[in-house]
Amino acid sequence: MDRHTGTVAGNGAGGAAAGGADGAGETAGEVEVVPVDLLTATVRDVFAAAGCDATEARRVAADLVGANLTGHDSHGVVRVPLYVQWLRAGHVHAGRSARVVTDGGAFVVLDGDAGLGQTVAAEAVAMGVERARAQGSCIVALRNAGHIGRVGGYVETALSAGLISLHFVNVARSALVAPFGAVERRFSTAPVAIGVPLPGRPLVLDFATSLVAEGKVQVASHGGKPLPPDALISADGERSGDPRVLYGDYAETDLRSAANGTGAIRAFGEHKGSGLALVVELLAGAFTGGGCAGPPGGPPGIANGMLSVYLSPEHFGTREEFERIGREYLDWVLSARPADAAEPVLAPGDPEARTRAARTAGGVPLSAGTWAALRRTAAELGVAVAAAG
Repeated sequence: MDRHTGTVAGNGAGGAAAGGADGAGETAGEVEVVPVDLLTATVRDVFAAAGCDATEARRVAADLVGANLTGHDSHGVVRVPLYVQWLRAGHVHAGRSARVVTDGGAFVVLDGDAGLGQTVAAEAVAMGVERARAQGSCIVALRNAGHIGRVGGYVETALSAGLISLHFVNVARSALVAPFGAVERRFSTAPVAIGVPLPGRPLVLDFATSLVAEGKVQVASHGGKPLPPDALISADGERSGDPRVLYGDYAETDLRSAANGTGAIRAFGEHKGSGLALVVELLAGAFTGGGCAGPPGGPPGIANGMLSVYLSPEHFGTREEFERIGREYLDWVLSARPADAAEPVLAPGDPEARTRAARTAGGVPLSAGTWAALRRTAAELGVAVAAAG
């Protein structure tokens, strides 16, 4: 889900299993706290001015601001300048819908035709949910979509319909991550997202297979939360937390481009994350027909691929047992004595829910650089923006 052609923010996700999230609260240093209504209206007006109709502009704004509300700033409004650049350059297009390539009833292949990801991915998810609710299961393969945003949002759509869902995502021709034991890029950040509809405590597991999402590198480069000191690896094998390892030198107002850097993001979990990233590339890229992160050739990486599986416990005849056994097990897992008494064991999705509640009430903290970049983009399109305060 990341691009390496002038990227402004990155990919990634959150919700660590029975632990803390990898994405809640990514701002640091000087921040602007922007009211949710102001931020949403600004992003909506920017995309309307960039050529989207009113419905699509609202959808994109809701998705990006929604990512910020959950604490995943890497998928939030920091993306706006790059999305606008892609629209202007014709890399993605407003007003396009997903096109059916193959329809087998219980499975379908869709082509996004370079439409905005928030539109074509939402259409793919809606189709998968509708068919799984009708027949018990559905597999949807989507290719050639614009950046689809926070994958956890699509998980939440399936959860609201009472469905289990699994999602594997990649970006064609966008290698950013080094395999275990290597220094050269071979994978996209290749996220995985899974939703489990347990009663009263639905689970949203959503993470990049890289040690950090590329968007976190973007956020750090704009003055946000610093990277772990071993998140990146340079061409000579040195581990680093400096975004310039990935992007090369940049001025404050520059769009970040990994094409200018020589280093890579590291895979999480050493060989385990690397192996999972490889499988995600094959499922989301090769199986959908949209393409993997490499080898090089053709236009730079723009297109997301997503393979999604939807399952209805109701149709499988196991909902009662599933909910009883699953909730009993989850409660037992969460009852484990924490290593730090002040930090209870958490379920996937807990940190995001807490952050959403806090930010909805108190506003969205953005790094000063992110808010400034958004205002510059708005001004270029003739969109007036009120002061955050």
